[in-house]
Amino acid sequence: MMRSIIYVLVGIFFGVVMFKSEAASWFRIYEMFQFEAFHMYGIIGSALILGMIFTQWVKKSNRKSLFGDDIVIADKAKSFTRYAVGGVLFGLGWALAGACPGPMYTLLGAGFMPILVVIFGALLGTFIYGLLKNKLPH
Repeated sequence: MMRSIIYVLVGIFFGVVMFKSEAASWFRIYEMFQFEAFHMYGIIGSALILGMIFTQWVKKSNRKSLFGDDIVIADKAKSFTRYAVGGVLFGLGWALAGACPGPMYTLLGAGFMPILVVIFGALLGTFIYGLLKNKLPH
């Protein structure tokens, strides 16, 4: 129960930060895909760099989670095609919808109800991928 409360609080904090930094703004995302502003590239770049540093720190220092569990970071499969195709599909969906998964739920929490259509489409796509996963070339 305590874990669930912590996860919800971290999620709320993440959503507030996303909203206040304008990372969930369709206009900011549009500017990014038009190469008109650095705002989103700065947010994504700093998250990427911090994520890399934190991941390496956790791997090298054998840190434990807040609950005392071992943190296991599995190695990724090496495959250019799967990541290139997945990245292109993710980017196209992001550009068409104006939101990636984090901002979708942030926008819902902020009261933008039309985002429910996008969330439904994302969940449907994930479900279909789950059904077809074993038949796709990985």
